[in-house]
Amino acid sequence: PTTTGFLHLGGLRTALYNYIFAKKHQGTFILRVEDTDQTRVVPGAAEGIEDMLDWAGIPPDESPRRGGSFGPYQQSHRLDLYRRASEVLLERGAAYRCFCTPQRLELLKKEALRSQQTPRYDNRCRHLTPTEVAEKLSQGQDWVIRFRLEKGVEPFQDLVYGWNKHEVADVEGDPVILKGDGFPTYHLANVVDDHYMGISHVLRGTEWLTSTSKHLLLYKAFGWDPPQFGHLPLLLNRDGGKLSKRQGDIFLERFARDGYLPDTLLDIVTNCGSGFAEKQMGRTLEELILQFDIGRITTHSALLDLESLPEFNRLHLTRHIENEGLRQKLIRELRLLVEHVYGDQQVDQDVLNKEYMERILLLRKGHISLLKNLVSSHYSYLWVRPSVSREQLQTISAEADEIGKLVLGLMARQEAALTMEALNKDLRSLQKQTRETKYSSMMQLLRLALSGQQHGPSVAEMMVTLGPREVCGRIRRALSS
Repeated sequence: PTTTGFLHLGGLRTALYNYIFAKKHQGTFILRVEDTDQTRVVPGAAEGIEDMLDWAGIPPDESPRRGGSFGPYQQSHRLDLYRRASEVLLERGAAYRCFCTPQRLELLKKEALRSQQTPRYDNRCRHLTPTEVAEKLSQGQDWVIRFRLEKGVEPFQDLVYGWNKHEVADVEGDPVILKGDGFPTYHLANVVDDHYMGISHVLRGTEWLTSTSKHLLLYKAFGWDPPQFGHLPLLLNRDGGKLSKRQGDIFLERFARDGYLPDTLLDIVTNCGSGFAEKQMGRTLEELILQFDIGRITTHSALLDLESLPEFNRLHLTRHIENEGLRQKLIRELRLLVEHVYGDQQVDQDVLNKEYMERILLLRKGHISLLKNLVSSHYSYLWVRPSVSREQLQTISAEADEIGKLVLGLMARQEAALTMEALNKDLRSLQKQTRETKYSSMMQLLRLALSGQQHGPSVAEMMVTLGPREVCGRIRRALSS
Protein backbone atom coordinates (compact mmCIF):
# COMPACT_ATOMS: atom_id res chain seq x y z
CA PRO A 1 0.00 0.00 0.00
CA THR A 2 0.92 3.66 -0.35
CA THR A 3 1.29 5.88 2.71
CA THR A 4 -1.09 8.53 1.40
CA GLY A 5 -3.72 7.78 4.06
CA PHE A 6 -5.15 5.13 6.31
CA LEU A 7 -6.28 1.63 5.45
CA HIS A 8 -9.78 1.49 3.95
CA LEU A 9 -12.04 -1.37 2.92
CA GLY A 10 -10.55 -1.60 -0.58
CA GLY A 11 -7.04 -1.89 0.85
CA LEU A 12 -8.21 -4.42 3.43
CA ARG A 13 -9.75 -6.55 0.67
CA THR A 14 -6.52 -6.55 -1.37
CA ALA A 15 -4.47 -7.44 1.72
CA LEU A 16 -6.96 -10.16 2.72
CA TYR A 17 -6.88 -11.90 -0.68
CA ASN A 18 -3.07 -11.88 -0.55
CA TYR A 19 -3.18 -13.23 3.01
CA ILE A 20 -5.63 -16.08 2.37
CA PHE A 21 -3.86 -17.01 -0.89
CA ALA A 22 -0.48 -17.13 0.92
CA LYS A 23 -1.84 -19.13 3.85
CA LYS A 24 -3.70 -21.59 1.60
CA HIS A 25 -0.43 -22.41 -0.20
CA GLN A 26 1.81 -22.32 2.92
CA GLY A 27 3.39 -19.11 1.65
CA THR A 28 4.55 -15.86 3.21
CA PHE A 29 2.37 -12.74 3.31
CA ILE A 30 4.52 -9.62 2.93
CA LEU A 31 3.69 -6.00 3.69
CA ARG A 32 5.89 -3.64 1.68
CA VAL A 33 5.15 0.04 2.09
CA GLU A 34 5.27 2.26 -0.98
CA ASP A 35 6.35 5.74 0.11
CA THR A 36 8.33 6.90 -2.91
CA ASP A 37 6.10 9.93 -3.57
CA GLN A 38 7.34 11.95 -0.62
CA THR A 39 4.93 14.83 -1.35
CA ARG A 40 1.95 12.57 -0.54
CA VAL A 41 3.28 10.75 2.52
CA VAL A 42 0.98 11.11 5.55
CA PRO A 43 2.92 10.91 8.84
CA GLY A 44 1.92 7.81 10.83
CA ALA A 45 0.12 6.19 7.88
CA ALA A 46 2.59 3.29 7.54
CA GLU A 47 2.26 2.45 11.24
CA GLY A 48 -1.52 2.86 11.02
CA ILE A 49 -1.77 0.39 8.12
CA GLU A 50 0.14 -2.26 10.06
CA ASP A 51 -1.90 -1.57 13.21
CA MET A 52 -5.12 -2.16 11.25
CA LEU A 53 -3.84 -5.37 9.64
CA ASP A 54 -3.01 -6.62 13.15
CA TRP A 55 -6.47 -5.56 14.37
CA ALA A 56 -8.11 -7.33 11.44
CA GLY A 57 -6.33 -10.58 12.33
CA ILE A 58 -4.27 -10.76 9.13
CA PRO A 59 -0.81 -9.67 10.32
CA PRO A 60 1.99 -9.80 7.75
CA ASP A 61 4.77 -12.36 8.17
CA GLU A 62 7.33 -9.77 7.01
CA SER A 63 6.89 -6.01 7.28
CA PRO A 64 8.59 -2.76 8.34
CA ARG A 65 7.67 -3.51 11.95
CA ARG A 66 8.35 -7.26 12.00
CA GLY A 67 11.38 -7.21 9.71
CA GLY A 68 12.40 -10.26 7.69
CA SER A 69 15.17 -11.64 5.48
CA PHE A 70 14.49 -9.31 2.53
CA GLY A 71 14.23 -5.88 4.15
CA PRO A 72 14.01 -2.99 4.39
CA TYR A 73 10.26 -3.19 3.76
CA GLN A 74 9.82 0.53 3.17
CA GLN A 75 10.72 1.69 -0.32
CA SER A 76 12.18 5.00 0.84
CA HIS A 77 14.88 2.93 2.60
CA ARG A 78 15.84 1.06 -0.61
CA LEU A 79 16.89 4.00 -2.83
CA ASP A 80 20.40 2.71 -3.51
CA LEU A 81 18.95 -0.50 -4.94
CA TYR A 82 16.75 1.45 -7.39
CA ARG A 83 19.62 3.73 -8.41
CA ARG A 84 21.84 0.74 -9.24
CA ALA A 85 19.01 -0.95 -11.14
CA SER A 86 18.37 2.17 -13.25
CA GLU A 87 22.11 2.39 -14.03
CA VAL A 88 21.98 -1.20 -15.33
CA LEU A 89 19.15 -0.20 -17.68
CA LEU A 90 21.08 2.89 -18.84
CA GLU A 91 24.14 0.75 -19.63
CA ARG A 92 22.00 -1.68 -21.63
CA GLY A 93 20.30 1.08 -23.59
CA ALA A 94 16.92 0.10 -22.12
CA ALA A 95 16.63 3.49 -20.39
CA TYR A 96 17.84 7.03 -20.97
CA ARG A 97 18.22 10.36 -19.23
CA CYS A 98 15.50 12.88 -19.99
CA PHE A 99 16.25 16.61 -19.58
CA CYS A 100 12.80 17.97 -20.50
CA THR A 101 11.69 20.71 -18.12
CA PRO A 102 8.39 20.60 -16.22
CA GLN A 103 7.31 23.60 -18.32
CA ARG A 104 7.84 21.71 -21.59
CA LEU A 105 5.97 18.67 -20.27
CA GLU A 106 3.07 20.89 -19.18
CA LEU A 107 2.92 22.44 -22.68
CA LEU A 108 2.82 18.95 -24.23
CA LYS A 109 -0.04 18.03 -21.92
CA LYS A 110 -2.04 21.19 -22.72
CA GLU A 111 -1.51 20.75 -26.45
CA ALA A 112 -2.73 17.15 -26.30
CA LEU A 113 -5.84 18.13 -24.35
CA ARG A 114 -6.53 20.97 -26.79
CA SER A 115 -6.33 18.43 -29.64
CA GLN A 116 -8.60 16.07 -27.63
CA GLN A 117 -5.82 13.51 -27.40
CA THR A 118 -4.52 11.55 -24.40
CA PRO A 119 -1.47 13.37 -22.97
CA ARG A 120 1.77 11.44 -23.48
CA TYR A 121 5.48 12.18 -23.52
CA ASP A 122 6.82 12.51 -27.09
CA ASN A 123 10.04 10.56 -26.32
CA ARG A 124 12.16 13.53 -27.41
CA CYS A 125 15.17 12.76 -25.22
CA ARG A 126 15.22 9.13 -26.35
CA HIS A 127 17.08 10.33 -29.46
CA LEU A 128 19.86 12.32 -27.74
CA THR A 129 23.37 11.21 -28.68
CA PRO A 130 25.93 10.32 -25.97
CA THR A 131 27.70 13.61 -26.75
CA GLU A 132 24.51 15.64 -26.27
CA VAL A 133 23.78 13.83 -22.98
CA ALA A 134 27.34 14.52 -21.74
CA GLU A 135 27.01 18.19 -22.66
CA LYS A 136 23.71 18.61 -20.79
CA LEU A 137 25.16 16.84 -17.75
CA SER A 138 28.20 19.14 -17.80
CA GLN A 139 25.82 22.12 -17.80
CA GLY A 140 24.20 20.78 -14.63
CA GLN A 141 20.77 20.34 -16.20
CA ASP A 142 18.19 18.47 -14.16
CA TRP A 143 17.27 15.00 -15.42
CA VAL A 144 15.10 11.96 -14.79
CA ILE A 145 15.51 8.43 -16.12
CA ARG A 146 12.89 7.09 -18.53
CA PHE A 147 12.36 3.48 -19.60
CA ARG A 148 12.38 2.81 -23.34
CA LEU A 149 9.05 1.16 -24.22
CA GLU A 150 9.32 -1.31 -27.09
CA LYS A 151 6.54 -2.55 -29.36
CA GLY A 152 5.59 -6.19 -29.59
CA VAL A 153 4.81 -7.03 -25.95
CA GLU A 154 4.25 -10.67 -25.10
CA PRO A 155 0.86 -11.76 -23.76
CA PHE A 156 0.68 -12.84 -20.13
CA GLN A 157 -1.81 -15.00 -18.28
CA ASP A 158 -3.45 -13.16 -15.41
CA LEU A 159 -4.70 -15.34 -12.55
CA VAL A 160 -8.09 -13.59 -12.70
CA TYR A 161 -8.46 -12.03 -16.16
CA GLY A 162 -6.79 -14.78 -18.22
CA TRP A 163 -4.66 -13.95 -21.27
CA ASN A 164 -3.89 -10.27 -21.62
CA LYS A 165 -1.56 -7.86 -23.34
CA HIS A 166 -1.47 -4.09 -23.77
CA GLU A 167 0.63 -2.46 -26.47
CA VAL A 168 1.75 0.29 -24.12
CA ALA A 169 4.20 1.82 -26.64
CA ASP A 170 1.23 2.65 -28.90
CA VAL A 171 -0.64 4.64 -26.29
CA GLU A 172 2.00 5.91 -23.83
CA GLY A 173 5.22 7.81 -23.92
CA ASP A 174 8.30 6.37 -22.26
CA PRO A 175 7.62 6.37 -18.49
CA VAL A 176 9.79 7.96 -15.83
CA ILE A 177 11.33 5.23 -13.66
CA LEU A 178 13.71 7.35 -11.53
CA LYS A 179 12.77 10.89 -10.56
CA GLY A 180 15.06 13.87 -10.13
CA ASP A 181 14.95 13.53 -6.34
CA GLY A 182 16.45 10.02 -6.58
CA PHE A 183 13.15 8.31 -5.75
CA PRO A 184 11.79 5.66 -8.14
CA THR A 185 8.28 5.56 -9.56
CA TYR A 186 6.03 2.60 -8.76
CA HIS A 187 6.93 0.95 -12.08
CA LEU A 188 10.62 0.54 -11.25
CA ALA A 189 10.30 0.06 -7.49
CA ASN A 190 7.74 -2.75 -7.59
CA VAL A 191 9.67 -4.68 -10.27
CA VAL A 192 13.01 -4.36 -8.47
CA ASP A 193 11.52 -5.20 -5.08
CA ASP A 194 9.50 -8.19 -6.31
CA HIS A 195 12.66 -9.62 -7.85
CA TYR A 196 14.97 -9.09 -4.87
CA MET A 197 12.34 -10.17 -2.34
CA GLY A 198 11.65 -13.40 -4.21
CA ILE A 199 7.95 -12.62 -4.72
CA SER A 200 6.12 -15.48 -6.45
CA HIS A 201 2.61 -14.04 -6.71
CA VAL A 202 1.18 -10.51 -6.74
CA LEU A 203 -2.52 -9.86 -6.16
CA ARG A 204 -3.33 -6.19 -6.73
CA GLY A 205 -6.13 -3.92 -7.92
CA THR A 206 -7.41 -4.11 -11.47
CA GLU A 207 -6.26 -0.51 -12.10
CA TRP A 208 -2.73 -1.97 -12.58
CA LEU A 209 -3.79 -4.50 -15.22
CA THR A 210 -2.95 -2.22 -18.16
CA SER A 211 0.47 -1.42 -16.64
CA THR A 212 1.46 -5.07 -16.30
CA SER A 213 2.75 -5.31 -19.89
CA LYS A 214 4.99 -2.32 -19.09
CA HIS A 215 6.27 -4.09 -15.97
CA LEU A 216 6.91 -7.26 -17.95
CA LEU A 217 9.02 -5.23 -20.40
CA LEU A 218 11.08 -4.08 -17.41
CA TYR A 219 11.54 -7.68 -16.24
CA LYS A 220 12.66 -8.61 -19.75
CA ALA A 221 15.15 -5.70 -19.85
CA PHE A 222 16.67 -6.87 -16.57
CA GLY A 223 16.66 -10.52 -17.67
CA TRP A 224 14.53 -11.53 -14.68
CA ASP A 225 11.60 -13.96 -14.38
CA PRO A 226 8.42 -12.12 -13.34
CA PRO A 227 6.02 -13.30 -10.63
CA GLN A 228 2.49 -14.38 -11.47
CA PHE A 229 -0.02 -11.56 -11.40
CA GLY A 230 -3.66 -11.63 -10.38
CA HIS A 231 -5.73 -8.46 -10.65
CA LEU A 232 -8.70 -8.01 -8.34
CA PRO A 233 -11.85 -6.34 -9.70
CA LEU A 234 -12.91 -3.00 -8.26
CA LEU A 235 -14.75 -2.76 -4.95
CA LEU A 236 -17.74 -0.45 -5.45
CA ASN A 237 -20.75 0.79 -3.52
CA ARG A 238 -23.97 -1.19 -3.87
CA ASP A 239 -25.17 1.36 -6.46
CA GLY A 240 -22.02 0.88 -8.55
CA GLY A 241 -20.34 4.13 -7.45
CA LYS A 242 -16.78 4.36 -6.15
CA LEU A 243 -16.19 4.03 -2.41
CA SER A 244 -15.60 7.56 -1.22
CA LYS A 245 -12.53 8.07 0.94
CA ARG A 246 -13.59 11.68 1.44
CA GLN A 247 -16.64 10.62 3.44
CA GLY A 248 -14.28 8.97 5.92
CA ASP A 249 -16.74 6.12 6.39
CA ILE A 250 -14.72 3.38 4.68
CA PHE A 251 -11.59 3.56 6.83
CA LEU A 252 -10.98 0.64 9.18
CA GLU A 253 -10.45 2.94 12.17
CA ARG A 254 -14.09 4.02 11.85
CA PHE A 255 -15.39 0.43 11.91
CA ALA A 256 -13.12 -0.48 14.83
CA ARG A 257 -14.31 2.61 16.73
CA ASP A 258 -17.95 1.78 16.03
CA GLY A 259 -17.50 -1.68 17.51
CA TYR A 260 -17.59 -3.88 14.43
CA LEU A 261 -15.70 -7.14 14.74
CA PRO A 262 -12.71 -7.72 12.41
CA ASP A 263 -14.28 -11.03 11.32
CA THR A 264 -17.29 -9.08 10.05
CA LEU A 265 -15.23 -6.91 7.71
CA LEU A 266 -13.24 -9.88 6.39
CA ASP A 267 -16.51 -11.70 5.76
CA ILE A 268 -18.34 -8.89 3.99
CA VAL A 269 -15.50 -7.87 1.62
CA THR A 270 -15.04 -11.48 0.48
CA ASN A 271 -18.77 -12.19 0.37
CA CYS A 272 -19.22 -9.54 -2.31
CA GLY A 273 -15.94 -10.25 -4.08
CA SER A 274 -16.10 -13.90 -5.26
CA GLY A 275 -13.32 -16.48 -5.02
CA PHE A 276 -15.56 -19.04 -3.34
CA ALA A 277 -17.88 -21.81 -4.49
CA GLU A 278 -20.95 -20.19 -2.97
CA LYS A 279 -22.13 -17.05 -1.21
CA GLN A 280 -22.31 -17.61 2.50
CA MET A 281 -22.57 -15.19 5.39
CA GLY A 282 -20.65 -15.81 8.58
CA ARG A 283 -17.37 -17.29 7.31
CA THR A 284 -14.44 -17.23 9.71
CA LEU A 285 -10.89 -16.49 8.55
CA GLU A 286 -10.07 -20.22 8.79
CA GLU A 287 -13.04 -21.01 6.54
CA LEU A 288 -12.03 -18.29 4.09
CA ILE A 289 -8.55 -19.83 3.76
CA LEU A 290 -9.95 -23.35 3.40
CA GLN A 291 -12.61 -22.47 0.81
CA PHE A 292 -10.70 -19.88 -1.26
CA ASP A 293 -10.07 -20.66 -4.94
CA ILE A 294 -8.41 -17.90 -6.96
CA GLY A 295 -9.88 -19.37 -10.14
CA ARG A 296 -13.33 -18.46 -8.85
CA ILE A 297 -12.65 -14.72 -8.67
CA THR A 298 -14.88 -13.13 -11.28
CA THR A 299 -13.86 -10.13 -13.37
CA HIS A 300 -16.94 -8.02 -12.71
CA SER A 301 -16.81 -5.37 -9.98
CA ALA A 302 -17.59 -6.38 -6.42
CA LEU A 303 -20.58 -4.47 -5.03
CA LEU A 304 -20.31 -3.80 -1.31
CA ASP A 305 -23.59 -3.47 0.59
CA LEU A 306 -22.63 -1.66 3.79
CA GLU A 307 -26.29 -1.56 4.89
CA SER A 308 -26.01 -5.30 5.58
CA LEU A 309 -22.98 -4.77 7.84
CA PRO A 310 -25.02 -4.90 11.11
CA GLU A 311 -26.51 -8.25 10.06
CA PHE A 312 -23.04 -9.64 9.29
CA ASN A 313 -21.83 -8.38 12.67
CA ARG A 314 -24.82 -9.92 14.46
CA LEU A 315 -23.83 -13.34 13.08
CA HIS A 316 -20.19 -12.98 14.11
CA LEU A 317 -21.07 -11.48 17.50
CA THR A 318 -23.35 -14.47 18.18
CA ARG A 319 -20.49 -16.83 17.33
CA HIS A 320 -18.14 -14.91 19.64
CA ILE A 321 -20.67 -15.07 22.48
CA GLU A 322 -21.05 -18.83 22.04
CA ASN A 323 -17.28 -19.37 22.16
CA GLU A 324 -15.98 -19.58 25.74
CA GLY A 325 -12.64 -17.87 25.07
CA LEU A 326 -14.04 -15.13 22.83
CA ARG A 327 -16.89 -14.54 25.29
CA GLN A 328 -14.43 -13.68 28.07
CA LYS A 329 -12.93 -10.99 25.83
CA LEU A 330 -16.42 -9.59 25.17
CA ILE A 331 -17.13 -9.49 28.91
CA ARG A 332 -14.02 -7.37 29.46
CA GLU A 333 -15.02 -5.04 26.61
CA LEU A 334 -18.59 -4.78 27.89
CA ARG A 335 -17.38 -3.87 31.37
CA LEU A 336 -15.31 -1.03 29.93
CA LEU A 337 -18.30 0.17 27.87
CA VAL A 338 -20.59 0.15 30.94
CA GLU A 339 -18.05 2.05 33.02
CA HIS A 340 -17.56 4.57 30.20
CA VAL A 341 -21.28 5.18 29.54
CA TYR A 342 -22.75 4.83 33.04
CA GLY A 343 -19.73 5.43 35.29
CA ASP A 344 -21.00 8.79 36.56
CA GLN A 345 -24.30 7.20 37.62
CA GLN A 346 -22.63 5.17 40.38
CA VAL A 347 -22.96 1.78 38.79
CA ASP A 348 -23.23 -0.92 41.45
CA GLN A 349 -20.28 -3.32 41.34
CA ASP A 350 -22.68 -6.27 41.29
CA VAL A 351 -23.76 -5.41 37.73
CA LEU A 352 -20.09 -5.48 36.66
CA ASN A 353 -19.89 -9.02 38.03
CA LYS A 354 -18.49 -11.45 35.44
CA GLU A 355 -21.29 -14.00 35.90
CA TYR A 356 -24.00 -11.32 35.55
CA MET A 357 -22.45 -9.91 32.38
CA GLU A 358 -21.95 -13.38 30.93
CA ARG A 359 -25.62 -14.19 31.49
CA ILE A 360 -26.68 -10.94 29.81
CA LEU A 361 -24.51 -11.75 26.76
CA LEU A 362 -25.86 -15.29 26.47
CA LEU A 363 -29.47 -14.09 26.80
CA ARG A 364 -29.13 -11.25 24.31
CA LYS A 365 -27.12 -13.12 21.66
CA GLY A 366 -28.87 -12.92 18.33
CA HIS A 367 -30.82 -9.85 19.50
CA ILE A 368 -27.94 -7.37 19.24
CA SER A 369 -25.74 -6.53 16.26
CA LEU A 370 -23.09 -4.57 18.19
CA LEU A 371 -21.79 -5.01 21.71
CA LYS A 372 -22.44 -1.31 22.36
CA ASN A 373 -26.18 -1.93 21.80
CA LEU A 374 -26.17 -3.30 25.36
CA VAL A 375 -25.23 0.12 26.77
CA SER A 376 -27.90 2.02 24.80
CA SER A 377 -30.74 3.71 26.71
CA HIS A 378 -32.96 0.71 25.83
CA TYR A 379 -30.81 -1.45 28.10
CA SER A 380 -29.87 1.13 30.73
CA TYR A 381 -31.95 -0.76 33.34
CA LEU A 382 -29.35 -3.55 33.22
CA TRP A 383 -26.60 -1.34 34.59
CA VAL A 384 -28.25 1.39 36.65
CA ARG A 385 -30.31 0.28 39.64
CA PRO A 386 -33.34 2.51 40.04
CA SER A 387 -34.00 4.80 42.98
CA VAL A 388 -37.72 4.23 43.45
CA SER A 389 -39.67 4.70 46.70
CA ARG A 390 -42.60 2.72 48.07
CA GLU A 391 -44.72 5.91 47.87
CA GLN A 392 -44.05 6.20 44.11
CA LEU A 393 -45.23 2.64 43.57
CA GLN A 394 -48.31 3.25 45.70
CA THR A 395 -49.35 6.17 43.50
CA ILE A 396 -49.77 3.61 40.71
CA SER A 397 -51.52 1.01 42.89
CA ALA A 398 -52.45 0.90 46.57
CA GLU A 399 -51.64 -2.82 46.35
CA ALA A 400 -47.95 -2.21 45.70
CA ASP A 401 -46.87 -4.30 48.73
CA GLU A 402 -49.14 -7.18 47.77
CA ILE A 403 -47.99 -7.14 44.14
CA GLY A 404 -44.36 -7.11 45.29
CA LYS A 405 -44.93 -10.15 47.52
CA LEU A 406 -46.67 -12.00 44.70
CA VAL A 407 -43.74 -11.41 42.33
CA LEU A 408 -41.19 -12.39 45.02
CA GLY A 409 -43.12 -15.62 45.54
CA LEU A 410 -43.18 -16.25 41.81
CA MET A 411 -39.41 -15.75 41.58
CA ALA A 412 -38.83 -18.11 44.52
CA ARG A 413 -40.77 -20.84 42.70
CA GLN A 414 -38.67 -20.54 39.52
CA GLU A 415 -36.63 -23.69 39.15
CA ALA A 416 -35.97 -23.70 35.39
CA ALA A 417 -34.59 -20.73 33.44
CA LEU A 418 -37.07 -17.89 33.00
CA THR A 419 -38.75 -17.57 29.62
CA MET A 420 -40.79 -14.61 28.38
CA GLU A 421 -43.68 -16.83 27.28
CA ALA A 422 -44.02 -18.53 30.67
CA LEU A 423 -43.53 -15.26 32.57
CA ASN A 424 -46.27 -13.47 30.61
CA LYS A 425 -48.70 -16.25 31.58
CA ASP A 426 -47.57 -16.17 35.23
CA LEU A 427 -47.92 -12.37 35.43
CA ARG A 428 -51.46 -12.60 34.05
CA SER A 429 -52.26 -15.13 36.78
CA LEU A 430 -50.75 -12.89 39.47
CA GLN A 431 -52.86 -9.93 38.37
CA LYS A 432 -56.01 -12.00 38.94
CA GLN A 433 -54.94 -12.43 42.57
CA THR A 434 -55.06 -8.67 43.16
CA ARG A 435 -58.28 -7.05 44.34
CA GLU A 436 -58.53 -4.02 42.05
CA THR A 437 -55.25 -3.43 40.16
CA LYS A 438 -55.56 -3.64 36.38
CA TYR A 439 -52.95 -5.60 34.42
CA SER A 440 -51.64 -2.43 32.70
CA SER A 441 -51.20 -0.73 36.09
CA MET A 442 -49.41 -3.77 37.50
CA MET A 443 -47.00 -3.73 34.52
CA GLN A 444 -46.44 0.00 35.00
CA LEU A 445 -45.64 -0.55 38.67
CA LEU A 446 -43.23 -3.43 37.99
CA ARG A 447 -41.50 -1.54 35.18
CA LEU A 448 -40.93 1.42 37.53
CA ALA A 449 -39.63 -0.85 40.31
CA LEU A 450 -37.27 -2.70 37.98
CA SER A 451 -35.98 0.16 35.82
CA GLY A 452 -37.10 3.51 37.26
CA GLN A 453 -38.55 4.22 33.79
CA GLN A 454 -42.07 4.43 32.41
CA HIS A 455 -41.11 3.14 28.98
CA GLY A 456 -38.83 0.46 27.66
CA PRO A 457 -38.79 -3.29 27.05
CA SER A 458 -41.65 -5.46 28.23
CA VAL A 459 -41.66 -6.36 31.92
CA ALA A 460 -41.21 -10.04 31.04
CA GLU A 461 -38.12 -9.22 28.95
CA MET A 462 -36.70 -7.16 31.81
CA MET A 463 -37.28 -9.95 34.31
CA VAL A 464 -35.75 -12.62 32.07
CA THR A 465 -32.70 -10.46 31.36
CA LEU A 466 -32.15 -9.31 34.94
CA GLY A 467 -32.71 -12.78 36.38
CA PRO A 468 -34.58 -13.81 39.60
CA ARG A 469 -31.94 -12.62 42.05
CA GLU A 470 -31.70 -9.10 40.61
CA VAL A 471 -35.49 -8.82 40.19
CA CYS A 472 -36.05 -9.74 43.84
CA GLY A 473 -33.33 -7.35 45.04
CA ARG A 474 -34.85 -4.40 43.15
CA ILE A 475 -38.40 -5.08 44.34
CA ARG A 476 -37.33 -5.46 47.97
CA ARG A 477 -35.27 -2.26 47.73
CA ALA A 478 -38.18 -0.29 46.30
CA LEU A 479 -40.71 -1.55 48.88
CA SER A 480 -38.39 -0.85 51.80
CA SER A 481 -37.47 2.70 50.81
